Amino acid sequence: MFRDALGAPGVIFVHGVGGVGKSALLDVFADLAAEKGFEPVRVDARHLALGRGALPVLADDALAVLLIDTYELLEPVDDWIREHYLSSLPASCLVVIAGRRGPGPRWRADPAWREVTRVVALGNLSTEDGRAHLTAQGVPPDLHDRLLKISRGHPLTLSMMVDAVRRGAVPRTLDDLPDVVGALLAQLVDEVPSTRHRTALEVCALSAVTTEDLLRALADGDAGELFAWLRTQAFVDESPYGLYPHDVVRDAITADLRWRDPVRYADLYRRKLAFFHDQVRATAGERERLDLVVLTVVLNGARSPYAALASLPPPMRTRADGLRDGDRAPIAAMTAEWQGSEQAELVAHWMRRRPESFRVFRAETGEPRGFGACLDLTAADSGVDPGADAMWEYAERHGPPRSGERVRAWRFFLDRDHGQRPSPSLTLFVAWQMLDVLVGDDMAWSFVGAFADAELWTPAMESLDFWAAADYTVGGTRFPVFAHDWRRTGVVGMADVLHARRIGAPTRPAGQVLAEAVLSRPEFTDAVRSALRALRTPELLRSNPLLRTRMVREDGRADRTPTETLRDLLTEATAALKPELGVVVDRTFLRPVGVQEHVADSLHLSFNTYRRHRDKAVAQLAELLWDRETGSPRG
Repeated sequence: MFRDALGAPGVIFVHGVGGVGKSALLDVFADLAAEKGFEPVRVDARHLALGRGALPVLADDALAVLLIDTYELLEPVDDWIREHYLSSLPASCLVVIAGRRGPGPRWRADPAWREVTRVVALGNLSTEDGRAHLTAQGVPPDLHDRLLKISRGHPLTLSMMVDAVRRGAVPRTLDDLPDVVGALLAQLVDEVPSTRHRTALEVCALSAVTTEDLLRALADGDAGELFAWLRTQAFVDESPYGLYPHDVVRDAITADLRWRDPVRYADLYRRKLAFFHDQVRATAGERERLDLVVLTVVLNGARSPYAALASLPPPMRTRADGLRDGDRAPIAAMTAEWQGSEQAELVAHWMRRRPESFRVFRAETGEPRGFGACLDLTAADSGVDPGADAMWEYAERHGPPRSGERVRAWRFFLDRDHGQRPSPSLTLFVAWQMLDVLVGDDMAWSFVGAFADAELWTPAMESLDFWAAADYTVGGTRFPVFAHDWRRTGVVGMADVLHARRIGAPTRPAGQVLAEAVLSRPEFTDAVRSALRALRTPELLRSNPLLRTRMVREDGRADRTPTETLRDLLTEATAALKPELGVVVDRTFLRPVGVQEHVADSLHLSFNTYRRHRDKAVAQLAELLWDRETGSPRG
């Protein structure tokens, strides 16, 4: 394109993030121009003082090509350059502008400039070009995939990786090279105006997409101002869902924060997860919720160190839907083709018994291109399906569901064309599982027994705090079963485990939580009575088994101890009682007015009547808290 443009007026506008190779490309343009008899005139805005006299004046008969680098620094005088300076150049002068941002709207709005301006967006190197570069630099072939994955093909990052390898480093991630991260940030990110803007940048790097409401929740100050500033950054792009940084910038900012201030990184990470959790729960409709989760699954999966999650593609034009009458035959057929007739018969059994448990992943035409099934298991389901039996029996041995609690069994998954390999169907299936975790308050267990490749999925599932619990065989194929007990480790606890593993901190083995008992209904009620009696005795309250319950963990905050959380839960439940019962609990336990005989007198009740009211109030209080613990709608 450059060769063809030589000798004719016009503008080639090259733009891309720092370190992508703009200056190197201008070097090549200068050499090509000289070969063709043109004089290359180089201008780097970093070496100019802003003003009209800063740019070179070319004679009318000059056979020149003007190459302007670092144009983002000239944006304050962009109008003057476009309207006056460029029009003063010789008629045959080709102008090449290189900057971090593309041409502004006035370039596109002017018909004359629109006609003669060609815009070139520089992206990262392709895998093929990246391999060619690494080969030319003498990097051993066994390191090529790793360096390309770390650098994402960003030329400057890749060059720094090569230099690190020559110094003897064998990096696993960008975190292993803080000196490289520091140098990258100096090249990629302009000076940050304030600590508020730095926080906005960190939030943007840690989040799949950034919106004003996210900044409002996680960053101090005017969210609108911070969002507007982010939009002006050359390394930040816009999508229908919000802002997102280029991958290499995201990686560098995240690695730097994790190395420089791990406590701050941990705080932002947890708050981001909490915001996302609240955002999903506040969204109406499964399809809209699933869209939110899919975006996170795809963007975070691209950075996952686990092969099972790292190759999940965008759903493209595939969507999740319920089971329809015409779906049964194609679903049975794809199951028989990939997993055999015995598995196909089990799929048919569950489609008859639990059609609502299936999701069909449809192409634009409406035809099924894949499916998944998540079953709510009960004891009545036993004896038909080896997979369902393995999951239910494990739950029975290690913590049977209590009244109101569900056992969720992810039993089937297939894509028509790809089986269980990466596909839009697999992306939707994983997102559906994640959504179920975020909104399923009444789950005792989640089991994943749909995947046949134990070697591929075990590392990924264990990283998500699911442990290998059992296995079963259908049609000669062995399927592993992964388990998670939400009563022992809820969503908040799971997020803490995910974060610890993300930064390499020590964590417990996934299945170790089985050592903690799950309270039965009578045990729970006894514990509520004990907690009420111990409210004025902190050492007794600290040993109450309610402190290990799901309701305390899920309602906990960083600024409250578990005992304070339990006190708050007891107070909230008391407020929900009928007034005549609530006042009994309040005066007897929360704010006692003396011995119980005095409480009865203060309420103008006989002691026997008072005791009946007290026992009824405590029983109803325990029932309210039980509903909260088990996720019952009444809670």
